[in-house]
Amino acid sequence: MREQSTLQKKDIEEGNLLAPKFDANGLVPVVAQHADTGEILMLAYMNAEALRKTIETRLAHYYSRSRQSLWLKGETSGQTQEVADILVDCDQDAVVLKVRPQGNGGCCHVGYRSCFFRSVEDEDTLWFNSEKL
Repeated sequence: MREQSTLQKKDIEEGNLLAPKFDANGLVPVVAQHADTGEILMLAYMNAEALRKTIETRLAHYYSRSRQSLWLKGETSGQTQEVADILVDCDQDAVVLKVRPQGNGGCCHVGYRSCFFRSVEDEDTLWFNSEKL
């Protein structure tokens, strides 16, 4: 991984060097998407170490902002995420992981396939668009 400060804008936006733009806390947002169905599974964050471990192992690693620590997704639940593809956006400040969930196929820590299991009905109400696994 390269530091963005050492590269030209064109190299960052259209080049072939990985140079993630981490925020002031050293994090970049990550969307996990099911590699086969396209379903959005979760939003998380990575620091440089999490991204490096994800690239090396092809298993999703994230950075927990609440615990302030690195974590391997599914380490305790068995719901690991095998990484099929890693995409970065044009200015390299966001990542999409195309993953294949393992275990029972779930992703959400409260028991749903996706963390996005509710839809907005109106300004006060959510409705469930998914059932627990």
